[in-house]
Amino acid sequence: MARKDLNVGLVGYGFMGRTHSNAFLQAPRFFDLSYRPVLKAVCARNADRVKGFAENWGYQSIETDWRALVQRSDIDLIDIASPNDTHAEIAIAAAKAGKMVLCEKPLGRTAAEGKTMLDAVESAKVPNMVWYNYRRVPALVLLKELLDQGIFGRIFHYRSQFLQDWTISQDLPQGGEGLWRLDASVSGSGVTGDLLAHNIDMALWLNGPITEVAAMTETFIKERKHSLTGKMQPVTIDDASAFLGRFKNGSMALFEATRYARGHKALFTLEINGERASARWDLHDLHRLEFFDHRDEGRLRGWKSIHITDSDHPYMKNWWVPGLQIGYEHTFIHQVADFLKATSEDSRFSPDFRDGLAADYVTDTVLKAAASRKWETVPIA
Repeated sequence: MARKDLNVGLVGYGFMGRTHSNAFLQAPRFFDLSYRPVLKAVCARNADRVKGFAENWGYQSIETDWRALVQRSDIDLIDIASPNDTHAEIAIAAAKAGKMVLCEKPLGRTAAEGKTMLDAVESAKVPNMVWYNYRRVPALVLLKELLDQGIFGRIFHYRSQFLQDWTISQDLPQGGEGLWRLDASVSGSGVTGDLLAHNIDMALWLNGPITEVAAMTETFIKERKHSLTGKMQPVTIDDASAFLGRFKNGSMALFEATRYARGHKALFTLEINGERASARWDLHDLHRLEFFDHRDEGRLRGWKSIHITDSDHPYMKNWWVPGLQIGYEHTFIHQVADFLKATSEDSRFSPDFRDGLAADYVTDTVLKAAASRKWETVPIA
């Protein structure tokens, strides 16, 4: 079957720009898709650097103004991989121009900003997606299938962490191209919107809505030099964030994220406990699902480590022979493949902007609860 070309316009050439570009290139090589992504144009402010990026990844042209990219008639899809403060303006303009819109997480710096983005894509009726790529880890897709089949029974607990250590040095500046995540005016928040957003989206997908939270945050270093002005300025992001919560299904939530956990570069873990079974997962060993089933024969009952590589495991028939692993980059490839399949079938894709807004509502409420020191109710997306 002949594939229809889908012309991609990427905004941003950083870490996420690379992961997205690789996913667009690889998805049609490993999955049977109706669309073939074409790397038509990449946009960034630095002309020399974006030219080098385009040459390396095979983009046919460059732009230095995202407005010009959005208005091009030869672009079908706008992929936003730029800092958080650009998401809303680009997404709204792209939707009005009738483009498909893909956006890095978090959707908006705040839920109010995210709501304007959702309204824009739904008003324009354009396909849309948020890059919560961990939903496409095969082990976690298997966990989702087991939960949906009712194997766990009633859920009691959900706990999750995301730990890093890269901002501990007090000499690290804030702001600018490389460190915009430490500038609240650009990022919206610190670890709550950057790291916990992943944990939250995963929890909403696996275990349903979170209804209320009680939280605390901490900024350990109160002032840092700003890389653009050279002046010492107050640090307005959260370096660490933790919250308790309740899910709509009655289970309890426990979440933690920090950039001050020495020895951890990207420790993303989750565990879920039900009346009949439990499971846990660790990003450092992402191809494994640890699983406990209380219904096993007593003398053989215990935690088992399931190696997710067989052809009957999610996505794995598209890759290598059983026993051979895949990695982080494959989650983005899976997401592109699923998005293009849903788009060709005119069916809803998840996570879309509505899912992204749901996560934004939780992160906003976590920050609100940390400030009020009270239990706060999470709005419904």
